Amino acid sequence: MWWPFATACFLHAIGNVHCLFPEVRSDNPETGMNVSQMISYWGYPSKEYEVTTEDGYILAMNRIPHGRTDGHHSEILLLKVLCVSFSLRRPVVFLQHGFLMSASCWIANLPNNSLGFLLADAGYDVWLGNSRGNVWSRKHVHLSPHSKQFWEFSYDEMAKYDLPAILDLINKETRQKKVYYVGHSQGTTIGFVAMSTNPKVSERIKINFSIAPISILNHLHGPFLALAHLPKTLFKIIFGEKEFFPNGYVTRFIGHQLCNREFFSTICDNFLLVMAGFNTINFNKSRIDVYLSQNPAGSSVQDIQHFLQVQISNLGFAAYDWGSLALNMKHYNQSSPPLYDTSKVEVPTAVWFGEKDPLSHPKDVEVLLSKVPNVIHRKFVPSYNHLDFLWGMDSYAQVFSEIIAILDHHLENSKKT
Repeated sequence: MWWPFATACFLHAIGNVHCLFPEVRSDNPETGMNVSQMISYWGYPSKEYEVTTEDGYILAMNRIPHGRTDGHHSEILLLKVLCVSFSLRRPVVFLQHGFLMSASCWIANLPNNSLGFLLADAGYDVWLGNSRGNVWSRKHVHLSPHSKQFWEFSYDEMAKYDLPAILDLINKETRQKKVYYVGHSQGTTIGFVAMSTNPKVSERIKINFSIAPISILNHLHGPFLALAHLPKTLFKIIFGEKEFFPNGYVTRFIGHQLCNREFFSTICDNFLLVMAGFNTINFNKSRIDVYLSQNPAGSSVQDIQHFLQVQISNLGFAAYDWGSLALNMKHYNQSSPPLYDTSKVEVPTAVWFGEKDPLSHPKDVEVLLSKVPNVIHRKFVPSYNHLDFLWGMDSYAQVFSEIIAILDHHLENSKKT
């Protein structure tokens, strides 16, 4: 964790980076914006909310209530807003980002290739979540992010507390009890945990769209596999016990000041490729500065440890192991963490996964799909890595257009019944 800071300090010490590396690629203005500003920049309406979870975390929410025009002059869009209880309320789609990311991931490309904008233009009321601990959700009723207690969470708590609180807020603001759920990476994990353990959550989700899903990690490879085999003492020395890869000055400096310069462009490109799986053909390099100024957005060390536990234990899709029989008994009333039974996820589920994905490996996804009882759509994209599903240059053709088609088809069928 020290090397980005050391690099930034070194550059500052030997001279101004603008003088040292003057060759600048086109600078995308979103690198210095928050999520709401990014939405407004492209001419979309933007709303911000805060929601407090049962255990006291205060989460930031972003909303794109409709497209750049209100859509009332379009017959198709009017049908969509009328089919929700014959009111002028657009159907809600909730988007949940992955590990170390934020709501910005859904709007990081141009509007014609960002799922958040595409859904708004297609007539949907789009809500964007920010998981506890990321750069936009660092508040708590009582705890400070400087305390260790603040960071004692993983995707278990995101599923148990965050998602129900978010659904309650959406219901309060839109008077719609049911939503469409779209998750990427850890967003899918949160969804599967919540839907397998909380029937009330399942009742409130019309369709579960699962992009690059993560449950078991038996075939994990790449940098995160190396982390899984670090000795515990060394892991604690390097990463501590609180925040994991926060979004701060160094992240914004790298994204905004370095990655848009020709000298560093290859380094920045390769960094994302190493993390997500190599596939240079489809990678949208013109937006690197946006991606790396907005991400990583931070999470807890306990969150990454939870993922690594799943890989190391080889036991399956399980809750967090608190490290002792006594603590596990306290949290679960049993000596070992319980397994999540995805056969209980009866919500209609659509899945997209890729061959070059080091995190959501096809073999692990196939195991997941064999247990989920109501898979209505599945697509394997041989050329895709973990981030192509969000930012690939052909992600509209491969993923986004299909999501919108499934949504439209479901709405049309709902209208007939």
